[in-house]
Amino acid sequence: VSGPARLLAFTVALRTLNCFFVQTSFVPDEYWQSLEVAHRMVFKYPWRFSISILNINNYGYLTWEWAHGLRGYSYPLIFATIYKALQLLGLDDVKLLIWVPRLGQAVLAAFADVKLYSLVQHLENAEMAKCVYFCQLCSWFTWYACTRTLTNTMETLLTIFALSYYPIKGSKMGSSCKYLALVALAIIIRPTAIIPWIPLVFRHFLQEQRKADLILHNYIPVGLVTVGTSLIIDRMFFGEWILVQLNFLKFNVLQNLGTFYGSHPWHWYFTQGLPVILGTHLPFFIHGCVLAPKRYRIFLMAVIWTVLVYSMLSHKEFRFIYPVMPFCMFFCGYSLKHLKTWKKSAASCLLLSNLLPALYTGLIHQRGSLDVMSHIQQLCNDSYQSQASVLILMPCHSTPFYSHVHCPLKMRFLQCPPDLTGNESYIDEADVFYSNPVGWLNKEFYDDTLLPSHLIIFSVLEQEISSFLALKGYEKTATVFHTHVPQGRVGSHIYVYRK
Repeated sequence: VSGPARLLAFTVALRTLNCFFVQTSFVPDEYWQSLEVAHRMVFKYPWRFSISILNINNYGYLTWEWAHGLRGYSYPLIFATIYKALQLLGLDDVKLLIWVPRLGQAVLAAFADVKLYSLVQHLENAEMAKCVYFCQLCSWFTWYACTRTLTNTMETLLTIFALSYYPIKGSKMGSSCKYLALVALAIIIRPTAIIPWIPLVFRHFLQEQRKADLILHNYIPVGLVTVGTSLIIDRMFFGEWILVQLNFLKFNVLQNLGTFYGSHPWHWYFTQGLPVILGTHLPFFIHGCVLAPKRYRIFLMAVIWTVLVYSMLSHKEFRFIYPVMPFCMFFCGYSLKHLKTWKKSAASCLLLSNLLPALYTGLIHQRGSLDVMSHIQQLCNDSYQSQASVLILMPCHSTPFYSHVHCPLKMRFLQCPPDLTGNESYIDEADVFYSNPVGWLNKEFYDDTLLPSHLIIFSVLEQEISSFLALKGYEKTATVFHTHVPQGRVGSHIYVYRK
């Protein structure tokens, strides 16, 4: 593809296709920290039914992080703007509410891909840029994650945009103000975005001749504007002054309370995290690190530093190190360009080996939690909607919520907020339920009039609560495939039961 306009058009078309080829769920945060919050911001109260009939205070649900001021409204505000525009145009159909934010993210991902291409072209040459661009496009994990409404995705895209203005030796595109503003924006959206940038900003500061000017004309103005904007946005929605970035770092880094959601050994990112997200790019990345000239060592420093910092935190996830992928792709491209005789074979191998995991994870693995929402959504069209109610008996936040239903249906799920009071005997609602499912159901629904009209469960739970289902007159109305690798409380299928 030649010419900047044609390259952009091709990349936008590819990422749009990418968007529609990702129909699975990854982690709860892609809905609960973005779309669910945005849906509540715009459609706060039901618009067709009175609140008293529905017995709900607000149309939507905010997770515990929002009650403790750990999350900011800056990122959900992007989607709330999209939702408001759709509402004003009378186009707030549930399908559009699901896909338009994803498409917006896909277009932004395409711009980031092109920005990465132009950065490498500027630093090296067109051939090298093509190799990096190719590695970026055929990365299975980038395909899997780049169109999702995750803060990690936006953090990664902003990292690419910031990188294109970073003043590296040999670059004429460098702009301290632009790259710092983009880094600051990434930090506002997800405070951990600061981690990969610590070595880069530190190096820039050491190399800068006029340090006082850099502080006075860049650091201070950029910092004041971004923090000020974030404070004002959060003040509007929280109703009080709150610095969410500080609370987020305090909770996740200083207090390390993320361990509530699981912990891994210190070496996990080195032995599993990075090798899995890089996949077959790994040998190219290692080869590229050996080959690349000295001036690019700062990129490798950013990767190593980020992985080391995250390794010190007990709770680990693949998505946390997603922002180092653009740096890794740079080295992969460097390796590919310098493979003289094997270049075409290596490129074909990269493409084919990434195609299968990209399609499998995007179209098959963990798709049930999204597919089941269309079954719930159908209840909105039924004449008895005001009587219908749904209870989701699954590990908490297994499915999206009102953003994927978009009607004031009575819905409930098992909750699992961590205890922040230091109570050692604390057990969350989900754990209480799973310790004795039938006992919990009998206690919760001691009166048959309280029973929900629909139950959503994973297949692994069916045997345990079969006596309750039979006694209360529930019948299975739908079976939805979820995954080939069920684990623990997560089953291979999701069942919909109707009373």
